[in-house]
Amino acid sequence: MTMPPPELAEPGPAAARPAGPAPLRLPVAVALAVAAGLALLLALPPYDLWWLAPAGVALLAAATHRRRLRAGFGLGFLAGVVLFYPLLEWTRIAAGWLPWALLSTAEAAVLGLAGLAAAWLSPLIDRRRALWPLLAGVLWVADEALRDRAPFGGFPWGRLAFSQGDAPALRLAAWGGAPLVTFAVAAAGGALVALAWRDWRRPGLLPVAGFAATAAALIGAPAAVPLTAPSGPSYTVAIVQGNVPRLGLDFNAQRRAVLDNHVNATKQLATDVAAGKQPKPDLVIWPENSSDIDPLRNQDASDEISEAAREIGVPILVGAVLRTDNPNDIKNAGLLWMPVTGPDLTQTYIKQHPVPFAEYMPLRSIARMVSDKADLVRNMLAGDHAGVIDTGPLTLGDVICFEVAYDGIVRDTVEKGAQILTVQTNNATFDEGEARQQLAMVRLRAVEHGLDSLMVSTVGVSAFVDTSGGVHGATAFNTAGVVVHKMATGGTRTLATRSGIWPEAAAVGLTVIALAGAVPLRRRRVIDSNGDESGAES
Repeated sequence: MTMPPPELAEPGPAAARPAGPAPLRLPVAVALAVAAGLALLLALPPYDLWWLAPAGVALLAAATHRRRLRAGFGLGFLAGVVLFYPLLEWTRIAAGWLPWALLSTAEAAVLGLAGLAAAWLSPLIDRRRALWPLLAGVLWVADEALRDRAPFGGFPWGRLAFSQGDAPALRLAAWGGAPLVTFAVAAAGGALVALAWRDWRRPGLLPVAGFAATAAALIGAPAAVPLTAPSGPSYTVAIVQGNVPRLGLDFNAQRRAVLDNHVNATKQLATDVAAGKQPKPDLVIWPENSSDIDPLRNQDASDEISEAAREIGVPILVGAVLRTDNPNDIKNAGLLWMPVTGPDLTQTYIKQHPVPFAEYMPLRSIARMVSDKADLVRNMLAGDHAGVIDTGPLTLGDVICFEVAYDGIVRDTVEKGAQILTVQTNNATFDEGEARQQLAMVRLRAVEHGLDSLMVSTVGVSAFVDTSGGVHGATAFNTAGVVVHKMATGGTRTLATRSGIWPEAAAVGLTVIALAGAVPLRRRRVIDSNGDESGAES
């Protein structure tokens, strides 16, 4: 990237401009912001062009550097719109255009704050250009930390770390989880923009070589990070993808057919085991919503599941919707069903993080003003403990659907004794792109915690994942299927598991220090330019 000469930059007093190349012209910056959002989108599933992620960071950094704060926010927001509207388009299938637009806009606004912060840090970067990779890395981690938590518990979709399923950087998850992977990708982008943001007419190859080496090391060097495979006993696990009669919201109207599909597929597995066509599993896992009929209150559903469990002869983890005495309140559960005694209520996991506006309705009175469907959303009650389920043969760490995106929920199950990680999900109201985005998260979690993992869906994609992020036995979307696979236990706790939230907290702390450190530099600029500096006023 060649920076424009000063006469093509934003107007302003020469004395007010920092030394070096001037800001990019606004039309160029807008084009770079759009390109940044597009690059970040294509880096994520289902496109999986992971190497575009650092390029997207670099393009947005170039667009926002030395801009006014409101322009920095606007450019970050623009990149977010280009990224999140198509990335989250699958939410429109179930919720309609308005929730999709509100969610995408909120996500874009948080990315806009990253653009604002990048503009604020421009004087610090101008003073020490070598800081650009570090500042880009910690700033992106901090921005994702905010987006993962707010509003209404956050929505972590589109994190840089989730784009790295096939990249060397994925291995860094074992050392510092998703925040460290995001840091490496963003820092590589910072190195790329630092490499380009210079006057190429001037000599000086040492900085060029340094930034090029930094970018190359951050992108490629993690391939050398050693990963330890579990060395304990292996168990045979079967996942059942029963499929649904029709995709879309009306799959709920076919809930008996959905249950029958999973029961019949499990019975067929028992027949195949008896015929020697399949190995006998130690455990069978059904997906979220495999029984939307509450089997604890409906005898027919209970009898069907019990019959399937007796025929296969091993426990089944059932994804069930449980009713309560209040007809408006439900629970989303992973319920262990034993082959002889039936449901084991001591080994039940209730989803801890229901999705706002989909599984419960915050601000319902306000929501009624903008949507006539506000009262169609029932109130899903949140669970109060980690999803650790002792099945007898092995201990599962169970998370349900979108919970796999949240660092703390997954880590809690591991810290409390999970031997493998299970993600029960239902993608019948979404599409294949959303399913593959979730599978990318499972791949990261498997590496992060050194646990063999699996994702099982009603309609796909279902798959097993090993501790290096490798995918095994992946099913097609919108089909029925049963996959049987050996899963190893006995993995050692990774540094990421032991360090918990501290890598992210350290990045957030460094971001705060950097933002504060830029204050005197910005004040000095304003004083020097009598409040008329181009691209730097606060």
